[in-house]
Amino acid sequence: MTIHLALLIVYSVGVVALGLWTSRLIRSSSDFFVAGRRLGPGLIFASMLAANIGSGATVGVAGLAYAEGISAWWWSGSAGLASLVLAFRVGPRIWALANEHGFYTTGDFLEFRYNATVRLVISVLILCGTLAILAGQIIAGAAILNVLTGAPRWVGSLIGGAIMTIYFAAGGLLGTAVVNTVQLVVMLAGFLLAMPVALGTVGGLGTLFSSLPAGYGDFTFSTGPGSGWTLLFLTGPAFIVSPGLIQKSYGARSGGALRTGVALNAAALMVFAFVPVLLGMVAAVSLPGIQDDNLVLPTLLREGLPVWLGALALAAVFSTEVDTCDAILFMISTSASKDLYKRHVNPGATDAELLRVARIAAIAGGTLGVLLSIYLATVIDALTIFYSLLVASLFVPFLGGLYTRRAGPAAALAAIVGGVVTLIGVRLALAERYPWVDPTLTAVIVAAAAFAAVSSVTKSRL
Repeated sequence: MTIHLALLIVYSVGVVALGLWTSRLIRSSSDFFVAGRRLGPGLIFASMLAANIGSGATVGVAGLAYAEGISAWWWSGSAGLASLVLAFRVGPRIWALANEHGFYTTGDFLEFRYNATVRLVISVLILCGTLAILAGQIIAGAAILNVLTGAPRWVGSLIGGAIMTIYFAAGGLLGTAVVNTVQLVVMLAGFLLAMPVALGTVGGLGTLFSSLPAGYGDFTFSTGPGSGWTLLFLTGPAFIVSPGLIQKSYGARSGGALRTGVALNAAALMVFAFVPVLLGMVAAVSLPGIQDDNLVLPTLLREGLPVWLGALALAAVFSTEVDTCDAILFMISTSASKDLYKRHVNPGATDAELLRVARIAAIAGGTLGVLLSIYLATVIDALTIFYSLLVASLFVPFLGGLYTRRAGPAAALAAIVGGVVTLIGVRLALAERYPWVDPTLTAVIVAAAAFAAVSSVTKSRL
């Protein structure tokens, strides 16, 4: 057994043990869903940052930078810019409503603002998309195990999926906030120590950029939708209205705690965004010829660093995948139990029943995510499905409902249908003929137009 694998095993056992230990703190569905609404700025920061730095921001971005260079910063950089909007505009406003009306999920707000039909449609769409992003995290974890042991993807998917499902199902939001703090320390230590050493192996920043094609140093480079600065249209809106992040916001003890925690998360995201990008570029110089984008970062950390540091850095990467998985399971379990089960299947469910269904939903979601991870090709492919569907369906009705009282259920449904149909249509019918037509941006424009048009001829029920 190598030191890399040994450290990974020790770390994984520790995470599961900590998650199970925190389960003793969960006494009600409020603890599971919104941490009893008692998270301070430190836990908000740790929980948000841990959720936002996942497989896309590490393994996916390194693979993108391996092929395109510094412009891969926009994947996580856009998330940081959007998080500022969440911190100072959207977050405090939705937190005040959640605190006043007892919201647990984004669906609670949508029904309050529109009706049960809007809640149901969005819940189903987001559940489908969420399975894709969960699969993306599991793909990244499986890639690490593949590099270390040669295990096929399905084995790595089963192991990674089991770890994150067990500790989340035990502790919910309150438990994961504690676990995420530990994971954040491991992640930052691993990456911050690995970065200067990796750069040193290629002679520093100056040598790195001079050793690569000129386009690799172009911050504005883009090959079209889903590349470079166009990622602002894909990941930016998603980080403003993501149900997982909105629901984490509900757990804040005050509006001030929320603003501080999310703003610190935004700043950290924009700085951290450079780290996996530069590591991917280092790999392009020192390890040319890697065919699988998912293996760029794990291979560099194993082969390009001293053994002890490579082991720590791989544990850090694995940590990012696991802690983002818990945020995704949070979306799945809360939406399935509160938005679907309690609202449409068993309105009279007790608090204990709701908690039990949430845990069952987390286990079912983890299982389906593992199965899907075996079939999707790359981390970026999986995450693009989620972000596109999330933005096309939720962005306009959520913000429209938050900032205007005129729009009613008909406007929300028109936006959802218009956005999703446009997204699918552009991807299937126009992507090859007009490659610069961004499917996600086009979907948002159509959704906004439909929302405004229907709002102008109907009245809100409020």
